[in-house]
Amino acid sequence: MLKVLAAQFGIGLAMAAAIWAGFGSLHGFSALLGTVIAAVPNAFLALRLAAPRRDPGARALVRAAYIGELGKLALTVLLFSIVFVTVRPLAAAPLFATYVVTALVPIAGLVLVDNNKDTDNEHGE
Repeated sequence: MLKVLAAQFGIGLAMAAAIWAGFGSLHGFSALLGTVIAAVPNAFLALRLAAPRRDPGARALVRAAYIGELGKLALTVLLFSIVFVTVRPLAAAPLFATYVVTALVPIAGLVLVDNNKDTDNEHGE
């Protein structure tokens, strides 16, 4: 989980830095906000799933996942709302671009892990 969160922040920050260098501070700062809007709620979900529970069973884990996903959605809506209400001027394209790329990092991580498992099996099973 920590590797995925680090990758999210790292890729988002690199993208924001590249946009800042290429298009200026307004676009770079907007891109940075997109990274934060995607990565912070995902960190909340990761903490919910990793937190120790009194009941170690599957039901408690599923409940934690549901609460984590609802919290992630609520945080995402809240962060977008705060940014759109308080940040002026704002460049929407870099904000959404870095949000989407940063939000897709966990999926890319799953694909890469799955591909590694396919190549690790020497018997073709």
